[in-house]
Amino acid sequence: MPNSLGFRKKAMSNKISNVNGFDFAHHCPEQRRTDKCQMSNLVLILIFLIWKTFDTWVLFFAAKIIPYLGFFPYPKELFDFGLPQVSSALANFDGIHYLKIACCGYAQWEQAFFPLYPLLIKCLTFVFNNGLTAGLIISNVSFLIGLWIFTKYLRLISTNSNQFQLILTILLFPTSFFFGAVYTEGLFFLLFVLTLYFLKKDLPAGRQENIYLATFFAILTSLTRLVGVFLIIPIIFHYLSLRVKRSNLNKEIASSSSTPRDDRKILNTKYFILILSPLIGLGIYCFYLWQTTGDPFFFFTSQPFFGANRSTRLILLPQVIWRYIKIFVTASHNFQYYVSVFEFLIFSFVFTVLIFDLFHLLMSFRARNLSISLRVNSVTSRGILKKDPSTRPASLDLVGMTTWDRLGLNLFSLANILFPTLTGTLLSIPRFTLLSLSMFIFLAEIKNKWIKIVVVVIFFILHIVVLGFFGQGYFIS
Repeated sequence: MPNSLGFRKKAMSNKISNVNGFDFAHHCPEQRRTDKCQMSNLVLILIFLIWKTFDTWVLFFAAKIIPYLGFFPYPKELFDFGLPQVSSALANFDGIHYLKIACCGYAQWEQAFFPLYPLLIKCLTFVFNNGLTAGLIISNVSFLIGLWIFTKYLRLISTNSNQFQLILTILLFPTSFFFGAVYTEGLFFLLFVLTLYFLKKDLPAGRQENIYLATFFAILTSLTRLVGVFLIIPIIFHYLSLRVKRSNLNKEIASSSSTPRDDRKILNTKYFILILSPLIGLGIYCFYLWQTTGDPFFFFTSQPFFGANRSTRLILLPQVIWRYIKIFVTASHNFQYYVSVFEFLIFSFVFTVLIFDLFHLLMSFRARNLSISLRVNSVTSRGILKKDPSTRPASLDLVGMTTWDRLGLNLFSLANILFPTLTGTLLSIPRFTLLSLSMFIFLAEIKNKWIKIVVVVIFFILHIVVLGFFGQGYFIS
């Protein structure tokens, strides 16, 4: 008898999940995962180690082929750390500033660098007795853990991308070596994906500890880099997805007189603090600057004096593009000329991909919601949800919410590359684009394998060239 009852329950569950020819199990992110699209932790660690080993050999051979330039402040001080050249090369340009801040505090104009990364280097220096070692460990460990969390996040939002291909695309991107260098990219990547992960983990269960963790990591993210304040975009889209879910649920409950509506407030204190958390992190650093320099925005006003050729006046993107066109027409063809070409091409490529991704998301958003709505109405009309609203498949919420997550990530990715252009230059854009994760997801979702192969091969070639010159002290990004 118990076996018979269990069989009937399973049969009824299958019947509900396939009403009107619509397979809810297929469209539910928790059930739709396949082994083909997932990647084991062992494979992730293996390709990470291969990537690090390959980059080390590139730096080794670059030192024998490309003359050393060292065109940045304090190049000789890197050799004082006593590490091989293939390691010290990963602290060129901005890296040495982070090490000096960790050792001696902020010098004049160095407030352009946000404090969390050098503070962590200072803390680990007491353990390893070497600031450069501490910086490399923080960046590489953070990036590896970040990749692992990112794969878990991808499973939650259930993208159609192959995880192996997506991670490979990230690692082969021309400037991906910055993730493992003494730069903030590795740490920021970890904190950023941790925030996204705990935002999404909150959705199914509403666990308060996940909301608190998302708030905590969002604050740390904006203490790492200024662009962290744009985390407010995916956080707001998370809140909107909750509102949509609550609204849809109440509409269906309204059809049943036996079940009360869920009228609890979504925007309570914890969510209000969560939305403001990126601004809280920035506010902490602004308060510190106000106390030490008298200017709470000294991280911005110090940019022109720091030699980054950035303007403190607002300059629109068309003006920046026109400036680069004039460079291509009038400037001499020296090394910096080709760096400008590289910056322009990377920006154009990433911006175009993100616009295509945004257009695709907006089109699929309406079509998907309309399709699900029609099927929900069909299910409701048959009396299934009216009899027992608790039988409502979770996929009706999660399928539509996936698009909200991707929209928030896409808009953050766009803000990430557009915001620096307001200073009048595409300087460092090839490095900044590393955090436009929506671009990598879109590339991994491309169905045409030949397009993927061409993109990966171009990335691979540029990665070798760019890393070789960066290691020898040439400014790349």
